Amino acid sequence: MELKGKTVLVTGSTQGIGLAIAQAFAKQGANVVINGRHGASKEVISSIQAENVTCWDLSADITDPDAVKTMIDSIYEKAGQLDIVVNNAGIVNDKLLNRMSEADFSQVINTNLTGTFNVIKACLRPMYKARRGAFINMASVIGLTGNIGQANYAASKAGIIGLTKSVAKEASMRGIRCNAIAPGMIDTAMTAQLSDKVKAEILKQIPLKRLGSTQEVAQAAIFLAENDYITGQTITVDGGLTMQ
Repeated sequence: MELKGKTVLVTGSTQGIGLAIAQAFAKQGANVVINGRHGASKEVISSIQAENVTCWDLSADITDPDAVKTMIDSIYEKAGQLDIVVNNAGIVNDKLLNRMSEADFSQVINTNLTGTFNVIKACLRPMYKARRGAFINMASVIGLTGNIGQANYAASKAGIIGLTKSVAKEASMRGIRCNAIAPGMIDTAMTAQLSDKVKAEILKQIPLKRLGSTQEVAQAAIFLAENDYITGQTITVDGGLTMQ
């Protein structure tokens, strides 16, 4: 898919990996919809507009189907099209399973997995009509391997991988693709909070012996958006952490 002039929605894109993905699409000439629970900063919007593309800032809680539908309708009203959707919004709430409440589990599932479902469902009807489109869903290596203290997060990300494959099979007949990215340990504000000791232990498990960058995850998103013959796949961006 040629990205110049296309319209891209990136959920959870006011910071971190989501922002890097939004900026990467803008560099390719795509118009970008920034999304978060709250409005984006002027600096974020300016970083997109600096690429001489249009940037819309649309706030919506992806756990609310009505709010998601309103956002998608607004995109079509403003841009006239929606070509690529990157479902990046997500949260963590880490606890050992025997200390995890039902609310702790449901909160993460509702945001990460159900939120992704809500966005995809709201987009499918107009994409079916246009007979084109691409979804890129943000999974995680934790969805592939599991992790201590992250049963809720692992379940949500494993669910996203299964959802991705199902959407890819259903939507392929209308020319719509759906893929996932599973990042490993990426250098973000979250990993910056880890102690040097914890980071050192993590690096021992990564063959490339470093954390990944948000830009490297963004490069994978661009690749999946551009290649029209890839669907139903999960691309790991993890420095070799989960290689078999």
